[in-house]
Amino acid sequence: MLKDLFTKKKRYATIPSERAKQEVPEGLMTKCPTCRTIMYTKELKKNLNVCDSCGHHHRMTAYERINSLLDAGSFVEYDKMMIGKNPLDFPTYEEKLEADRVKTNLNEAVVTGEGDINGFPAVVAVMDARFRMGSMGSVVGEKITRAIEVAIEKDYPFLLFSASGGARMQEGVLSLMQMAKTSAALQKLSQNGGLFISVMTHPTTGGVSASFASLGDYNFAEPGALIGFAGRRIIEQTIRQELPDDFQTAEFLLKHGQLDRVVPRKEMKKMITTILDIHQHA
Repeated sequence: MLKDLFTKKKRYATIPSERAKQEVPEGLMTKCPTCRTIMYTKELKKNLNVCDSCGHHHRMTAYERINSLLDAGSFVEYDKMMIGKNPLDFPTYEEKLEADRVKTNLNEAVVTGEGDINGFPAVVAVMDARFRMGSMGSVVGEKITRAIEVAIEKDYPFLLFSASGGARMQEGVLSLMQMAKTSAALQKLSQNGGLFISVMTHPTTGGVSASFASLGDYNFAEPGALIGFAGRRIIEQTIRQELPDDFQTAEFLLKHGQLDRVVPRKEMKKMITTILDIHQHA
């Protein structure tokens, strides 16, 4: 007995077989990039893609965001079948567009339409970073402009959720022209007394941040969102100074007066409903 008591027992670790690995469905679990907590993907989606442990806001698809914001069954989509071409004959561009269509089940990087938010009608545009990193080409600019024009015609508020890497390089100057076109449409909305609520999500950068994303009557952002025009390294090299750790985050922009509020995702619908209610009775 004494011998058994002091004898070290060998412990063995088992390595899952290839068959066992294959039996675990892909995408079943998600690891939070901030706190490293591993959670069921299904539970994460029920929580609006917000980590329960640390509050990290994971990205949402365009339709996930629409479903979280609009009243059930009220959404009517605009221009769903509008697709982009290759105006500059950029090599392999059309193949990349088709690959993204298959991967995301979207025809472009923005979904536009109208619906109700707690009973208040609104026109919405929601960008999806899975499609060409949410970059703004001719179709994205056209869809957003058309949505703004419908908001003017129907006298509806216009809401836009940005998630973008900026202008789409494969369309060159045609992409850059969308900055002016969307900004001009928003100016027309403002002149007609329309309301524009801009919500910047992670990431909102480049030509999108420098155009329509920053032109809201209310400019909101989700916690921790990366928001900026040029990259951090480029700015540091240009001004020859080291930037703060929180530079180009939503919280940094709020502190320096470039945002009206940082709104957690779970509070977004309530916040927007309050604003729509105020302006309806204004």
